[in-house]
Amino acid sequence: MKTAESTFNISLDDLYRINQVILQSTEWKTALDQIARLIRPLFIFDNLVVYLIDPETRLPETAYARAMGRGKRAEADAAWGETIAAQVCNTGKIILHEPSEPMNADRLRRPYILGVPFQRQNTILGTIIFIRFGSPPFTEEQIHFAQFLANDLALVIDENHRHKRLNELEAQHHIFRLQEDFMSTLSHEIRTPLGFIKGYTTTLLRSDTSWDAQTQREFLQIVDKETDRLQELIDDLLDSARLQSGRMRMNFQIVRLDAVVNDVLTRTHLHHPLLKVHQQIEQPLKLIEGDPVRLAQVLQNLLNNAAKYAPESDVWVNICNVDNGVQIDVIDHGPGIPPQYVPFIFDRFFRNPEQAPNVHGSGLGLFICKQILQAHQGEISVNSTLGVGSTFTVSLREHI
Repeated sequence: MKTAESTFNISLDDLYRINQVILQSTEWKTALDQIARLIRPLFIFDNLVVYLIDPETRLPETAYARAMGRGKRAEADAAWGETIAAQVCNTGKIILHEPSEPMNADRLRRPYILGVPFQRQNTILGTIIFIRFGSPPFTEEQIHFAQFLANDLALVIDENHRHKRLNELEAQHHIFRLQEDFMSTLSHEIRTPLGFIKGYTTTLLRSDTSWDAQTQREFLQIVDKETDRLQELIDDLLDSARLQSGRMRMNFQIVRLDAVVNDVLTRTHLHHPLLKVHQQIEQPLKLIEGDPVRLAQVLQNLLNNAAKYAPESDVWVNICNVDNGVQIDVIDHGPGIPPQYVPFIFDRFFRNPEQAPNVHGSGLGLFICKQILQAHQGEISVNSTLGVGSTFTVSLREHI
């Protein structure tokens, strides 16, 4: 005679309902949360664990764990079936482990463990582990049910893996496409200043003619300007590489942002004398901890972009205290950014294709800004409306 605890009465309606939960779910963990609640009155377990094989190490890693009943009351000390999981993943077979401890031993020392593999097209994806502490043993019917459940879950897990891989491939394709565009842009951006430098220096060095002092000075100013442009491009490339590899050093210290802003505005006026920049800074302004050189680089880049993409607009730099820190808004009333390009504006190499042919740039400036601010545990975002303008918002944490 079976005890009430070991009775297993599951109907076709129950199986259908479980099957629908799995197949209609786009995320297997969400489905398993629902299924755990559905099946436990029918299929007693204390711990339920899913191990998935890591594609790099080829070892089973915990992907889902849930403790119920006795398992929940002693979660830290309870067994989670790691050894059985490894055996199931290695053999691809169902494994049933029954305790060797005497009946009078502590229940937690007498786990019944059932491991069933997730398998798709002769590939082992992982295993689902059911654990009961003390009793009852798993029956043949329950093992068949666990196999039914594992087969259905394997479908969703495999589909999730495929979807994740597809997203990764699409992301890689997007990066490759941006890199191709970048190489084309880079070739153009480098050739242009080099062409000017080469052309004007060759002209100055001609032995068959002479140039008056004013003309020589004009030529040399052009060479100087194009050299600066080339240097800026090289600096962006180096900064981008250092930030991606984590090798850019930050000199963190207590920073007064109003002093940083004043220095940047002075330099901006020298490089863009026609750009009108208005500032509004709340006083007293909270102190932050950061690298003043890199924070100045962020602000300088935003102002340079305003000069390039909104050349006829005044620019406002507003700084105010907010909860837990300081917020900087750089506002222009230029043409704005088309909404379809806003999600990519901080991506490496990205340039607005509608403006790229007419504006010099590498597509690295805003990417570098974002990376610098992330190193400061800060954020940058943009709000833009076509024909109205753009607002770049920088958030930095207060020094405590």
